[in-house]
Amino acid sequence: MNSTQATPDTSSNAPRTLEHAARAGVLRTSWRLLRLVEHLLTGTMIGLWIYLLERLGRPPAWTARAVRWWNQRLCRVLGLTLEVSGRVAPGALVVANHVSWLDVPVLGAQGEMGFLSKSEVRRWPLIGWFAHLAGTHFIVRGANQTEQVMQGIADDLRSGRAVVIFPEGTTSDGQDVRRFHPRLFALAQIPGTRLQPVAIRYQHAEHPAPERAAAYTGNDNLALSLLRIVRHPALHVRIECLPPLTPTPTTRRHELAEQTRTAITQSLDLHPEPA
Repeated sequence: MNSTQATPDTSSNAPRTLEHAARAGVLRTSWRLLRLVEHLLTGTMIGLWIYLLERLGRPPAWTARAVRWWNQRLCRVLGLTLEVSGRVAPGALVVANHVSWLDVPVLGAQGEMGFLSKSEVRRWPLIGWFAHLAGTHFIVRGANQTEQVMQGIADDLRSGRAVVIFPEGTTSDGQDVRRFHPRLFALAQIPGTRLQPVAIRYQHAEHPAPERAAAYTGNDNLALSLLRIVRHPALHVRIECLPPLTPTPTTRRHELAEQTRTAITQSLDLHPEPA
C-alpha cells in the first residue's frame, strides 16, 4: 500500500504575511507621527515658558536639562535605538562627522551641550527656535562672523559646557567622511582645550552597513527626511565617544583636522582617501 504525505500549501500565506507587515508598518508610522505632534506641542509650551521667563529677566536654571530631556524623548518618539560607547567630556570641543539633522538631537541627548550650526537652521520651523533656546551658535556664511561666534564658543568651553562642531561643513550619506575644514580648529589651539572626536553611524538594527534613510543630503527637505525616519522599522544609531586629545599651542589646525578625521573614520571602519 502506497502512502503519500501531504505538503502544506504555503503559497497563500505569503500575501497574508506581506499584508500583515504592511498594516503593521502603517500603524507604527501613524503612532509615531501622533507622538511626534504631541512632542512638538510639548516642546513649544516649554519653549514659550522659557522665553517668557527670560523676557522677565528671570532665565530658568533648568533650560539645559529641559533641552536634553526633549532630545532624549524625541529619539524615543522617532523609534531610534541608541548605542553609546564612552561619554562626552565636560567642556570638550566635540568634533563629529555629519550625516543628518538627527545628529543634533542624538548628541544633545547625551549631555548638556551647545552646537555650532549654519544660520539656515535658525529659520526651520520649531527646530530652529528650539536650537536657539538651547544656546546654539549660528554662523552666516560669508558674513565675517567667525571671530564673534568663536568667542561665544570659547566662553561656553571655559564654563565647562561641551560644544559640538561638524567640520565637514555639510552632510554626507554615511558612506564616507568628507574633508574637515581646518579653520574651525582654531578653538582647539586655546590652552587647556580638549578636543574629542565622536563617530556617528546610522544603520538598520539587523545590518551593520550605513543606513541611507537617515542621511540628509542633496535636495532633501525636512518633511521628506522626517517621513523616512518615522517609517523606518528599526533605525539604530551607534555613537562612539573617542578619547579626548589635548593639543599643544604649536599643533597646527590642519593637523588637528586630519587627526580627528582619521580617528572617526577608523571608528566607523571606513578607509578614507587623504583629505
